[in-house]
Amino acid sequence: MSKSERRSRAPSGWVRALVTASAFGACVLASGRAAADESDLDPTIGWNYGEIETPRSAAMGGALRAYSNSVSALFINPANMAASRIYHLGALAQIWPEANRQSYGAGAVDSIVSSTRLAGGFGGTWTLQDPDGIDRQATDLRFALAMPFSDQFALGVGGRYLWLKQNGLGPLGDSLASGGTQDENIVRGFAFDAGATLKPTEFFAISMVGNNLNNPGHGFQPSSVGGGVGIGTKDLTIEGDVVSDFTTWDKTKVRAMGGLELLLADHYAVRGGYRYDDGAKSHAVSVGAGYIDRAFSAEAAVRRIVSDPGATAIFFGFTYHLEATGLTPSPDGF
Repeated sequence: MSKSERRSRAPSGWVRALVTASAFGACVLASGRAAADESDLDPTIGWNYGEIETPRSAAMGGALRAYSNSVSALFINPANMAASRIYHLGALAQIWPEANRQSYGAGAVDSIVSSTRLAGGFGGTWTLQDPDGIDRQATDLRFALAMPFSDQFALGVGGRYLWLKQNGLGPLGDSLASGGTQDENIVRGFAFDAGATLKPTEFFAISMVGNNLNNPGHGFQPSSVGGGVGIGTKDLTIEGDVVSDFTTWDKTKVRAMGGLELLLADHYAVRGGYRYDDGAKSHAVSVGAGYIDRAFSAEAAVRRIVSDPGATAIFFGFTYHLEATGLTPSPDGF
């Protein structure tokens, strides 16, 4: 279901201002708390396997490999960048109060300009985690290409480059494993992803995605393979995903997730999801909402790990639909 491309009339200026002000205010309040004290949370939980999530994917528990699109597809399944004819520019943020983590990023996805229907995307995210503890800073760059071989099948490949340094001291004190090396990158490396999506019918999709397939050999870029199965109509999406992580833990662990999305009155998206993490032995629930217009979309989501130790993650996102301005070739199927 490609909701971000629905035609509609733009809302009044005060609505846009309210959405922007609310998101900014929440970010400021949450980030102030995030930087206050050293986190007691396991850094693995706060790092979240190096995944970059948009509000839509987070709200659905991470279950969006089959029905992602737009900027979400760049980060979760590159094949789905070709799912619809768009040119989107997006900004996103994550705040994890208990983990003392902040992430801010942006991305762009274009599936219009190329006459071959080749889709491309590029994004970057900066993360600060627990500055009064492990003091981890990371820059994550992503780029990807996708080709729809038919209306039913698409393939995508992507690359990612991660710079990460860790200047604080972890539980093992002053060591490479626990504290990193002062002002030097402990990770600086490339990894690549690949994804495929098959839609045997209009309302059913199956996807397979591999992340960090070159096996960097560390938990900052864990190698994993996952899949998703979903059904989607104009106003409803239901999906379930399973991911096998081969690197983070002492043996292969599975994450299972499911999500639901409902579009009301052509503009208002309501989402919910659940994720079980066998590695961390945790259960998480998530909710989210978004306003979707022809020219832009604004979204937010909250995830709560309800098992011990609990943790909260807050997600914000804004996407500008450049194709709505007429500055790009008109997409066929907008």
